[in-house]
Amino acid sequence: MAESSPIYRIVEVTGTSSESVTDAIANAVTRASKTLRNLDWFNVEDIRGRIAEDGSIASFQVTSKIGFRLEEPD
Repeated sequence: MAESSPIYRIVEVTGTSSESVTDAIANAVTRASKTLRNLDWFNVEDIRGRIAEDGSIASFQVTSKIGFRLEEPD
């Protein structure tokens, strides 16, 4: 039988960072990789942040969908 095409499951996570949007994405993917296997891709869905009282950016929040391959049944 030919090898089947991968099937994916998608989870939605929100990463945060006080440094950058890129760090917020990396934090989300790194955390997801600790409990999920076969991570393949991410898609940024939303970017937002908090503003400090002095008007500066306090933190970034990035919501991403992360796709991971479902394992083949035995």
